[in-house]
Amino acid sequence: MYPNLEAEMARRKVTRLELAAKLKMTATTLGNKLNGKSDISLPECLAIKKELNINMTVDELFKTD
Repeated sequence: MYPNLEAEMARRKVTRLELAAKLKMTATTLGNKLNGKSDISLPECLAIKKELNINMTVDELFKTD
């Protein structure tokens, strides 16, 4: 659902399971948020951006196509 985020995770070789652990949520919860089954909040978006040390705006990172 978020191709830029998926690409950045792949570049950094970070799995959803690893990212979920860093964010203190289950992999299922993170997966639901990234697949659009659950809403993702701005603080969660900012936490993901920070954890992955991504140098792009939240709008760019979470752009949907």
